[in-house]
Amino acid sequence: MSGDGAPGGRVVTLTANPSLDRTLALPGPLARGGVARLGVSSTEPGGKGVNVARALAAAGADVAAVVPADRTDPLVTALTALGLPPLTVPTGVPVRTNYSLTEPDGTTTKLNEPGTALDGDVRAALRAVLTGAAAGARWVVLSGSLPPGTPEDWYAELVRAVRPTGARVAVDTSEAPLRALLAAGPGAAPDLLKPNAEELAQVAGTTEAALLADPAAVRAAVEALHAGGVAEVLLTLGGDGAVLSTADGVWSARPPRTAVRSTVGAGDSSLAGALLADLAGAPPAERLRRAVATGSAAAALPGSAVPAPHQVDPTSVVVTTGLPGPTPSPDPVAAAGRDVP
Repeated sequence: MSGDGAPGGRVVTLTANPSLDRTLALPGPLARGGVARLGVSSTEPGGKGVNVARALAAAGADVAAVVPADRTDPLVTALTALGLPPLTVPTGVPVRTNYSLTEPDGTTTKLNEPGTALDGDVRAALRAVLTGAAAGARWVVLSGSLPPGTPEDWYAELVRAVRPTGARVAVDTSEAPLRALLAAGPGAAPDLLKPNAEELAQVAGTTEAALLADPAAVRAAVEALHAGGVAEVLLTLGGDGAVLSTADGVWSARPPRTAVRSTVGAGDSSLAGALLADLAGAPPAERLRRAVATGSAAAALPGSAVPAPHQVDPTSVVVTTGLPGPTPSPDPVAAAGRDVP
């Protein structure tokens, strides 16, 4: 999809574990064992890569979304209705449904189904579709969890497969797939890695609280990623903003005050914002500014909605050189929204 005034270059996203995201609006704090009369609920196409693609498309970018799904799956129907018909590989199994319970103060509780196992033939077909679409693209985004039974190092394999196309690769994942990617060596290192604080703590072998309390620990963890071959690190810090580290320097950004309605997909919108600014030729500090502005705008929307361009205000984001100071221990809302922006 492309639109008037869209930045140049194509982005291809792969969502190996897509979902239909069902958001249920609670009238108050979640009470275990109680009965809640829900407010307005919504169902949207989801999965981290799908969210990135939707945010890019909303800004008029040229984007292709690759998903394992049958052509008649409700996920495919929903994306097509949004003007973003995906590139599909059939699985014969319906896409999973994820549930988000959102409270009035923005606290979000997620209940995610495991997803459909992908056999070797489906993975090979996805790899072929991805590398074919990547030819001539500016960016390829590998985003989200891997379905049950998928080799933990599959993202590393895909990074190597995409390299000959000339596209740059961004990865946003966690836990075993993230550890396997980083263990695969510089040949599999992405051009851009987007961890949040919890994920950076995982690979640094510490806790999120300990990491955020010590800027030196954050610096060491980011530098370890660079030493492993990762060219750029976009570290999202929930309501405390984000950090971008590149070969040219380090920048921190503070978001505007945001009335959080839902944190689902806000980190994905941040990644989309960074890519949009890169496609437009912006320098690192402005890419970070756009990332935080886009993520904050997403957090102010219900469900997993993505912001339209008029809802994104980069001028409201304060960018400084260097790392931020120690971050206080998160309160429950900030903890639930660690993926904001």
